Formats: sequence, structure tokens, C-alpha cells
Amino acid sequence: MADIERQASAVWSGDLRGGDGQISSGSGVLDNTAYSFATRFENTTGTNPEELIASAHAACYSMALAATLGRKGHQPQRIETRAVCHLTPQQPSGFKLTKMRLETRGQVEGLDDATFQQIAREAETSCPVSNALRGGLQIELDAQLA
Repeated sequence: MADIERQASAVWSGDLRGGDGQISSGSGVLDNTAYSFATRFENTTGTNPEELIASAHAACYSMALAATLGRKGHQPQRIETRAVCHLTPQQPSGFKLTKMRLETRGQVEGLDDATFQQIAREAETSCPVSNALRGGLQIELDAQLA
């Protein structure tokens, strides 16, 4: 099977604080979506790179957990994952992605909590986005069976 390629692009105009940018994705889902210094560092409404990384991680982990549960003979009814990406100031300057916290809730009939926890941890190690981020930041997992 050949590699699957996905792409996105960004354009930034101006200096860091006063400029602005647009993000676009190959699928068109993000079509000139605006981002700025304020959306990234000042919690102004709008997107930012960390939110997009967190979105990708939540989506990927949910799919990895569904796949791992299925391989183990458990059919999930629902998996809901929230990813929290931490952007930490560095000294003397700059920022670094330091941690990603995955909070997942699964509805899986006939599964006990201990087995769910084990499968959730296994899924995190097979998640492609987790593996891309691993080594560069700490990944925490909080998995709960509903």
C-alpha cells in the first residue's frame, strides 16, 4: 500500500504581533481560515496551530481506540476524546509544546474498567499522531468507561 499524503498550507502577512495569517487544507475544510497573534497567545476567538494539533490528536486517538477495541472483540458505542495541548513559554525566549492531555470517555457494553484502561493505553501507543508527537512532548491519558 502506498503512503497516504495529506497537505495543508499557511500564509502569514506582516510582523508577528500585527500580522495575520490564513490556513488552508487540501480537502477544503479549512479554506483560508484566519489566525493571528491574538488567537494564538491571547485567547481571542479564532484558531491557532495548537488547537489544530489537538484536534488532530483527539480525532486520531478516538479512531485508534475504536480499532484497538474492535481487534480485542469489543464494539464501542461511542468514544469521545478531548485533547488539551500545552504551549509553554521558554527562557530566555520562545515557546514549546510541552504536553498533550487526552481525556477520553468510552461507551462499550460488557467491558470492565480494568480492561478498558489497558486497551486505552495500548491504543495510545498505536495512535499515529501520538507517535508523531512522542519524544517531543509529554502525553497524558485519562480514560474513563461510561
